[in-house]
Amino acid sequence: MYAQVVFPLPFRKAFTYRIPPALEELVCMGVRVVVPFGKRVMTGYVLSVGETTDVKEKVKPISDVLDEQPIFDESSIKFYEWLSDYYLCSLGEAFRNAVPYGSDVESKRKIISDTKLCSELLNSEKKKSSVKAKLLRELVEKETHKISQLQKAVKRKSIYSALKTLEKQGALTILDLIEEAKVKAKKAKYVKLAKTVDEVYETIPEIESRSPKQVVILLELLTKPSGEIQQSDLLNKTNTNQSSIKSLEKKGLIQVFSKKVERVYEETYAEEKKNIKLTAEQSEIVKQVKSSINKSSFISYLLYGVTGSGKTQVYIELAKQAVKKGKTALVLVPEISLTPQITSRFFNTFGDETVVIHSRLSLGERYDAWRGIIRGKYNVVIGPRSALFAPLKNIGLIVIDEEHDASYKQFEMIPKYHARDSAIIKAKFSKCPVLLGSATPSIETMQNAISGKYKLLELKNRVDNARLPAINLVDVSSRKNKGKVEKIFSNTLIDAIHYKLSKKESIILLQNRRGFSTQVFCDDCGTIEMCPDCDVSLVHHISKNILQCHYCGFTKKVPKACSNCGSLSLRFFGTGTQRVEDELAYHFPDARIERIDSDTMGRKGELGFVLNSFRKGEIDILVGTQMVSKGLDFSRVTLVGVISAETTLWLPDFRADERTFQLLTQVSGRAGRSENPGEVIIQSLNPRHFVLQKVLANDYLGFFKKELLIREAGQYPPFTKLALVEAKDENEQDAYGAINDYYKMILPYKNQVTISPPTPALISKIKGRYRFHILLRTHKREDASGHVLRTAMSNALSEYNQKSRFRDLRLLIDIDPVSIV
Repeated sequence: MYAQVVFPLPFRKAFTYRIPPALEELVCMGVRVVVPFGKRVMTGYVLSVGETTDVKEKVKPISDVLDEQPIFDESSIKFYEWLSDYYLCSLGEAFRNAVPYGSDVESKRKIISDTKLCSELLNSEKKKSSVKAKLLRELVEKETHKISQLQKAVKRKSIYSALKTLEKQGALTILDLIEEAKVKAKKAKYVKLAKTVDEVYETIPEIESRSPKQVVILLELLTKPSGEIQQSDLLNKTNTNQSSIKSLEKKGLIQVFSKKVERVYEETYAEEKKNIKLTAEQSEIVKQVKSSINKSSFISYLLYGVTGSGKTQVYIELAKQAVKKGKTALVLVPEISLTPQITSRFFNTFGDETVVIHSRLSLGERYDAWRGIIRGKYNVVIGPRSALFAPLKNIGLIVIDEEHDASYKQFEMIPKYHARDSAIIKAKFSKCPVLLGSATPSIETMQNAISGKYKLLELKNRVDNARLPAINLVDVSSRKNKGKVEKIFSNTLIDAIHYKLSKKESIILLQNRRGFSTQVFCDDCGTIEMCPDCDVSLVHHISKNILQCHYCGFTKKVPKACSNCGSLSLRFFGTGTQRVEDELAYHFPDARIERIDSDTMGRKGELGFVLNSFRKGEIDILVGTQMVSKGLDFSRVTLVGVISAETTLWLPDFRADERTFQLLTQVSGRAGRSENPGEVIIQSLNPRHFVLQKVLANDYLGFFKKELLIREAGQYPPFTKLALVEAKDENEQDAYGAINDYYKMILPYKNQVTISPPTPALISKIKGRYRFHILLRTHKREDASGHVLRTAMSNALSEYNQKSRFRDLRLLIDIDPVSIV
């Protein structure tokens, strides 16, 4: 028997492996296998199994099988094949998303150096700037090294030939070590009675006088209907120790055994279950989508509903229908910050049938949730974009909440998929409806709804007789001249906060930047404190008195003088959430203030604790970044303040206007979600900007029409298909050489594709790597699906991988980028 296996590596070919007789019953399509690959050991994915092979060479055997049940089937393979074709990656790289991190087995190379010989070779090396010399300087320092550490130290990826040369000289040894999976199923010790109840009662008098603790254990076990209890729980409950367990086991009264246990994430946020009656609008929408669930028909719906119109309850009612029909439901939310409230409401409805998957779970919790989904334990899965790949079977409904959100796009790993667009295709293969929900749909989604590609559903009114909040734009530039601004707060906002606090109502303040000050610069020479590894300024964090880069994490102490001219005239410019919190404490010393951003919410469960306190009225003012702008539903919030409306408006990106409108409309929607009227105060330096005027009028459709004209004039989506090609490397010349070679190879397609010449990225260096971009586009009139664009890119990429002298530098392909920064 032979298996076709693919790997999470950048080539599309499948490899043939022999199945040993002992593994024949375990190897099937959809399982992971451990196999030798060159000189390494890797985890691969079985595509198919057959009795014959055309391979003439010796076929290597499979070493091990990692899965008891397949993690994908024929229908899900079609989805991953689409993902691979559309986003121009290998099938193995697409499959990598299907398994939780840390569950694969692979070999890692380790370098053991002879420090004495390395020192001698370094002294005799003539060219001190060579890769070999740089490596020797690192190898002299200690004996054991990882290849990735050496690559980072010498700022070069292609170090293998130099390492081989040094190995031949006896300066080092390269070891291939098998690294086991970081996470496995957890086992725990359990205890149960080994004799009948009557026999145990007969022995109690004999041991009561000598060992009263043993009697306590026996009596506890007698009260257990299931007959077994986890040993750690038993010891805690009876306040006894291990020796008592061992003594009872020796007497044959109890049995100790190992059993797999599930690590379950417990959400710290909780709400009481409410009996909610649907509005007429909600009922009509549920009725329409239910019909598609019942018929197992694929339809894309856009649920366009104002903030506070009860979209979450619509999701719950539809998920109920899917589960009632014996199907499963997948609910995607854009960020972890949205999961506490929506998860709590789904748990209140579906109980233990619900599971949440996101990056704040431990490796073990994620692994056990994934195994539980495969076993069919869970019918409802909730999570951010990675939950798209949960191994759910028989999907009856897919929901994408806040479908407009940019965090649905994968920025870091390959493939750079968009979870919203991919979920629509998944629904198509699953033959189920997909529901996209938003109060501010993306321009592309609304255009699809207007053109009839999606079916438009509308919720025009808020629930519970709530009204949309009154919005007030405050011109801080003119008020500063009149002395009506206290540092970062206008008098209008300060007065409103005073009034709301006096009425015991809650307040949310948005400033979409972390830290205290966003720039530190010298008043004399104008030098700005920049990150040495990124082309961005360092941000001042006052709590630790450090400057930090928000791209690579680099930190340094706040300088006492200018690093360029030595001047003591350093100025701190810009406003982050820390400064907002600090000045709030000065103006309102008695107010209970909490900050929500990625600096404060790092601890697991912390967000849930804070939201619980805010819901109960134990926190008066919530300050945060965009984490506070989406999904939060608290009836006590009657005031929302925006410190600076321009933080996203000034970005040199074609989606800047859209993002600003969405952010401000979404955060405004947090106010007035009950009978108490809401108020929104937005501080701006340019309140006459058309985006802010549309926010003020709560006019999404007006904004959509204006933005559509701008996009058409600029040849941007939804009128074109876009793709971004990026080359990045520690060596600036290599990065430019690679992108320039690709440019030459894509140029023959210039009659079909509009090709921009290679340029440095707007942020030209991140994490020590120089970045260059090529922007490609085709018009949807000639290339509606983007097939022409992707074919040209794929052909040019194949030529680059064969002919370019920089082919070791992998180009990053981003189809349908959400940002070109």
